[in-house]
Formats: sequence, C-alpha cells, structure tokens
Amino acid sequence: MTTRTKLGYARVSTTDQHLVLQRERLHAAGCWRVYEEKVSGAARKRPELARLIDHLRPGDVLVVTRLDRLARSTVELLRLAEAIEERKAGLKSLSEPWADTTPPAGRMVLTVFAGIAEFERAFIAERTEEGRRSARQRGVAFGRPRKLRPDQQALARQLLDEGSSVSEVARTFNVHPATVYRCRSVQAGLCELVIALSPARCTRRPRGALLPVRPLADGRQTSQSIAATGALRTKRMLNVTSETERGVD
Repeated sequence: MTTRTKLGYARVSTTDQHLVLQRERLHAAGCWRVYEEKVSGAARKRPELARLIDHLRPGDVLVVTRLDRLARSTVELLRLAEAIEERKAGLKSLSEPWADTTPPAGRMVLTVFAGIAEFERAFIAERTEEGRRSARQRGVAFGRPRKLRPDQQALARQLLDEGSSVSEVARTFNVHPATVYRCRSVQAGLCELVIALSPARCTRRPRGALLPVRPLADGRQTSQSIAATGALRTKRMLNVTSETERGVD
C-alpha cells in the first residue's frame, strides 16, 4: 500500500500579511512539510510552489487551506491539478471538502466547483470596484497623502526663488529634500509647456533657421531649442569638413 505524504502550501499576497493561521491549519491536518511564500497569486513565478510540485512523489497529497491560495482562476487551477496528476499525486483543500482529487470522482467535482469559486471572486471584485467609484464620487482620496499642501508647495517655490537652498526649505517644512526638488520640477515642467505652446513657436521659419532659445525662470533652456540648435551646428560642421576635404583633393 502506498504511503500518502501530505505536503502543505501557504501563500499571502503582501509582506504585511502573516502565514501563521495557514501554517497552523496545515500542520494540524498532518502535513509533513509546509512550503511558504509571500507573493501575489497573479504572479507567474512562484518558486516555492514550483519546488513543492517538483518534490511530489506518487501517492503524495498537496494540501492548501483554500483554493485561492493555490490558483486565482479555473484555468490555472486545472493546469496545476494536471501537473499534480502527472506526478500521480493528489490535491486537497481544507476549506472546500469537495476539492479532493484523491477519490475517483474528485477531479470532476473540482472542475465544477472551481468555476463557481471563480464566479464568486469576480462578483466580489465587481462589488469592490463599485465601492471605489462611489468613494471617488464622495471625494474620498486614494493613495498616499502628499507631504505638502498646494499652499505649502507655492511657499516652498517662493523661498527657492528668493535664494533659499533646497536643504533649508526642506528643514523648514520638515520634509526630505527630494520633496522640494519635485515641487521645483513641477513648476519648471509647466514653464516648458507654456513656452512650447506659445503662438511665437507656432509660426513658420525658413528651413535651417535657428529656433530662439528661450530661458526658463531658473536660467535653463528648453530642450527643443537646445536640440534644434545642436543639430544645425553639427550639420554646419559636417559641411565645413566636406569643403575642406574637397579643397585638399
């Protein structure tokens, strides 16, 4: 008689989550070893899962607390189930008793109920997205809050224009100097956009004429003017070189 060795697999999506509960349930179920990893279920590469499947021997059982710890779609679940079946091993979920491929009818039941699990997951995702849209309409802000309010950003730029250094402004607002640099870069980017869209830049010029170099507030030149000027100078240098070579010949 073949001895069935149970091997557990535990997974969480982020490093902030913990594997304690899954680990305890898998050990209580009699798992000889538990493979753990912190990676999103949508990731194509899951090293610990690949190592577990490679370690399976005929008669072994791969045990998970829930099916969504193993796969996030019916196609992926069936692909993993086939890989486990090729090694003559079984698959078992502790939260879904029907998800047990060790009996003969287990694979058929697994296929049917995996589709139901995928439908439930899509339904939850749809409700979550509806909640996000409703929150945005109510004015709820998502993401990390900004270090400086718009009025503080304007004051920081004013201090920079008056001659204060970036480090001094950063200490004034108790922020990292990179935050102050971003405030200044936003202002510089707006200046470049205004210059690029000005009517004077939209008029026709003779072919080969230099674009006017318009300095920005901090003394820099627009990248378009610099590129055009450099290209024309390079062309003139090539023409002079060609004329010199013809004169030598």
